[in-house]
Formats: sequence, structure tokens, C-alpha cells
Amino acid sequence: MRATPVSGQRRGSLAVVATPIGNLEDLSPRAVRTLAEADLLVCEDTRHTRRLLSAAGVASPPMVAAHEHAEAAQVATVVDRLAAGARVVLVSDAGLPGVSDPGERLVQGAADAGFEVVVVPGPSAALAGLVVSGLPTGRFVFEGFLPRRGSGRTGRLAALVREQRTAVLFEAPHRLARTLTDLASVLGGERRVALCRELTKLHEETWRGTLAAATARVAEVEPRGEYVVVIEGTAPPPVPTDDDLASALERARAAGSSTRDAVAEVAAAYDVSRRRVYDLALDV
Repeated sequence: MRATPVSGQRRGSLAVVATPIGNLEDLSPRAVRTLAEADLLVCEDTRHTRRLLSAAGVASPPMVAAHEHAEAAQVATVVDRLAAGARVVLVSDAGLPGVSDPGERLVQGAADAGFEVVVVPGPSAALAGLVVSGLPTGRFVFEGFLPRRGSGRTGRLAALVREQRTAVLFEAPHRLARTLTDLASVLGGERRVALCRELTKLHEETWRGTLAAATARVAEVEPRGEYVVVIEGTAPPPVPTDDDLASALERARAAGSSTRDAVAEVAAAYDVSRRRVYDLALDV
């Protein structure tokens, strides 16, 4: 349902503001101005955000917490304030809200209610890690934190086996060794990886190598700080030649498949059109 502001009131808006992931100098002038103009500030941790405001020289507006377990409950409150004409600003503890941080449901709630949502872009650990990794950046996929256990984790790891894009993960230091071991087991130890630690902070470090070498490294050097793990995508399969397809057709027919079934099997196995395989089947 769309909320309707009272006649004559200012139209409310929601601003999603990126905050530093470590270095306070990365807070943009536009972000400072937007924070200073807020009627209501929605954040993960009010204590953390007050320290940020103090460092930026901004007076603290009224704040509400919308951490992982409280975000859904704050949607109605935020929409009501927007309907009253408030300028609501959403921040997370670090980086851009909604990217492995609370914010997605609040943005959706405000947009569904018909209010303007704007973004003040800025620091992002995922993008910072990607560009400093030295791995291809033209196409990438963001995986956030992997599930800690069970079929969810197994399924996400299995999907990375087929993923041709560079993959970006987040990981905590106490779980890094297990994650790298699992990745090396599933993807192979020779897959390239970059471990980006404490980005923009005093002890920022980027290590580049293979998954096997990374696993050995964290076994020797205790991981400290938050990590962005950037993984090389799998190589695309070679383009099959007509001889490859004809041989596959012969094997399928020898195994007892009809021409129709053999064509379907080979086309699916090599990810080519059925027409191409069928034409080859006629020649065979």
C-alpha cells in the first residue's frame, strides 16, 4: 500500500549512504551533508554511528537501530516517518547498506510505498577487493558470506565449480582456513585467489596466489581482521569441433541411443544447438 503524506507536508525520502570501511577520510562531502540533513538516522549500531558522526562533525539526529534482527520490524516505522515528510537516512556500520548488511528490506518497503529512494555511493569492500585482486574484473559475481554448514554451503560451493566469472566472498578470520580448504577441495588447488585483509585500514594487505598456497599460508600465519576473498573463475569449456561432436554421436549410438536421443544427449553435453548436431548425424 502506498502511504500518502498529509496535504501541505514535505514529501519524505530515503537516502542510502555508504560509510567508510576503515579509513574515515573516505566519507564523502555529500555523505556528510546528507547525514547532517537527516531527520531520522537508521543504522546497525547507534554507538558506532555516533562515533562516525562525531568524527565528521555532525550533530546526532534521532536514531533507530535496524540491525539484522531488527530491520523487518523497523520498516513500518520508517514508512510512517516518510509519510510525515521526514528525510530518513540509512547507514550500516561500514560500506554500502544492503550489501551483506541490513538495508534491503527497508529500501524495498520505502519503494513499495511510493517514496523516493536515493543512494549516496562510496566505499565498498566487495568492489575494493575485486579491483585490487589482480583478477579479471569485466564480469564478476558477489557471493557475500557462504553458509556456515549444511546443504546451503555445499550447494554454493558446487555452483562455484561452474562459475566462469570472478567470485567475491566475505569471510571472518576464524573461518577463513576452513573456507579456503573447502574451496581448494572443490575448485582445485591451482585456482588463483586473492586474500584482501583490512582494506583501507592501517594493516591493509593483499596476498595473491593459488588456493593451495593460500591454505598453507593461513595454516602458518594466523588470520586477523576481516577478509575479502576474490577467486578466479573457471575457464570456459573449449569450443567443440565437428569431429568432437561426430565422435560423441557415434559413442551414443553405440551405447544404444536412437538418433533423436543421441542428438539431444550430445547437444546438451557440449552446449551446442540440436540443429548443428542433427546435421552431423545425417552426415554420419
